[in-house]
Amino acid sequence: MSDSPLNPVPAPRARVVLLSGPSGSGKSSLAERAGLPVLQLDDFYKDGDDPTLPQLPEDGGTDWDSPLSWHGEQALAAIRSLAEDGRAEVPVYSIPDNGRIGTRTLVLGGAPAFVAEGIFAAELVGRCAAEGLLGDALCLRNRPATTAWRRFRRDVREGRKSVPYLLRRGWRLMRSERGIVSQQVALGAYACAGAEAERRILAVTARRSEPVAA
Repeated sequence: MSDSPLNPVPAPRARVVLLSGPSGSGKSSLAERAGLPVLQLDDFYKDGDDPTLPQLPEDGGTDWDSPLSWHGEQALAAIRSLAEDGRAEVPVYSIPDNGRIGTRTLVLGGAPAFVAEGIFAAELVGRCAAEGLLGDALCLRNRPATTAWRRFRRDVREGRKSVPYLLRRGWRLMRSERGIVSQQVALGAYACAGAEAERRILAVTARRSEPVAA
């Protein structure tokens, strides 16, 4: 059935704030401070034995910083379910285990908005905007050295990979950080520091909480 003024497409119950930025830029911490339900997009990584995983040149191993290492369509489906139904079944991914270790049910509990955070969040900006799901799209931006130090401390603390691997990846990402931010901006994300990002997230919540005029 085609959409018409008599059969309008229902508005989503909640809007998504897509929070992107380089690895280590503070996305998870900011999402927690915002006080909204959080969809962790990194849980949609492919398993380590997936034959479609992209590879770094010169036998450098899997390129986990490429969106080809990630199930974007599955992530988008979860965002749709959360926005329209207020709940979604989502994977639980373990980086040390190199794969999914289970699933969980994420419930919005009536929240007017939610945050979907991850290094590939900007890949979904255009699709979410086209489907009327987007509240805002943000890219956290810091000094590359600050991001690199935060990333290294987090990854060592969580035992994500071996220290030599983390050092090699960290050096590569620090050199390419400005390009990463520029690419995410080109995909539709707004680059800013944490304080401004937090204000914009709260603004989305305020807009969605306003009563509809009679």
